[in-house]
Amino acid sequence: ATAGPRSFSAAEVRARCAQGACLVSCQRRLYDLSGFVRLHPGGEQLLRRRAGTDVSAALDGPPHRHSENARRWLEQYYVGEIEPGDEQVPPRAEPGPGLSETVDEKEVVAAAQTPEQTDLCYKTVDVEKDLVDWQKPLLWQVGYLGEKYDEWVHQPVDRPIRLFHSDFLEFLSKTAWYVVFMVWTPVVLYLSWVSYTSLAQGNTRLFSSFTTEYSIPIHKYYFPFIFLVGMILWSLVEYLIHRFVFHMKPPASNYYLITLHFLLHGQHHKSPFDSSRLVFPPVPASLVIGFFYGVLRLLLPEVLGLSVFVGGLCGYVIYDMMHYYLHYGSPKKGTYLYGLKAYHVKHHFEHQKSGFGISTRFWDYPFRTLIPEETFKKED
Repeated sequence: ATAGPRSFSAAEVRARCAQGACLVSCQRRLYDLSGFVRLHPGGEQLLRRRAGTDVSAALDGPPHRHSENARRWLEQYYVGEIEPGDEQVPPRAEPGPGLSETVDEKEVVAAAQTPEQTDLCYKTVDVEKDLVDWQKPLLWQVGYLGEKYDEWVHQPVDRPIRLFHSDFLEFLSKTAWYVVFMVWTPVVLYLSWVSYTSLAQGNTRLFSSFTTEYSIPIHKYYFPFIFLVGMILWSLVEYLIHRFVFHMKPPASNYYLITLHFLLHGQHHKSPFDSSRLVFPPVPASLVIGFFYGVLRLLLPEVLGLSVFVGGLCGYVIYDMMHYYLHYGSPKKGTYLYGLKAYHVKHHFEHQKSGFGISTRFWDYPFRTLIPEETFKKED
């Protein structure tokens, strides 16, 4: 027979929180959020302040009403039940000289001597009831989900994903965040130097292929502005790709389009905190980057096209770095990145059909895909 959930006393929860754990309860259910505090969009300190308390009211807001996906996500950190009568555990005291007055030293020692206090009962997903076999690569399974795929892929879980049987292909599909910076930053610097020195020769003119009399010379001092145009164009491309390619809804009857969607972006929505899949791998990225370079070469004079391209490439590097930070960073409350992190997490957990801007929300305004602000009615 399967053992029932473990029971925790209020004293044990206090002791665990005094040791640095972040345990919260919802009614009698107890959750260990210690591994999630840095990822929480509201900030680590917000969760730390609520350690040892019942968060039932906080889930409904204000300031934020948590979505069904957020509540489902919480269940992954379930560790047991609060003993009857101890449902509201006294808040954890702030670290300081007075800590010993709040938490009995014997409680701390007793908690430390008890092994495996908070084994997560739902560390990943219920593999018995899930629609796929998590012990096998997922890429070739998701196409069979059909009409169930869209709902399944937008129910995020906190566990890594394996895509391929081949260890080599699996290796190529994963990328550490710093690899993007190391690979593409030298390229940006080199091409910027090539663009500037080429413009300095004074041979670049706009519309020269149509007319020589009215062609416009492109001076070397224009390079920073052309570079900025490239960055702005990238922000638009970023939005369009995210909305119309990554968030296409594949037909339920098309196995291959479902598989392609999962490979491109579905995997990220299913496991949004898989740190090895938050930035674009350099090998496939080079193919996409090469395509955009070819388009600019066709539309613009060679040096001008290269100058726009290198600005766009810089925008891409910034985008990938920001995307990683929005998932794994802990920005200070009130900063631009703090708001952007909360905005992006809402896109993952509740508003998958809006909020497509990542490095900026600018394009969500004209395209009318801005995530609406939450409002709460004032109680009488």
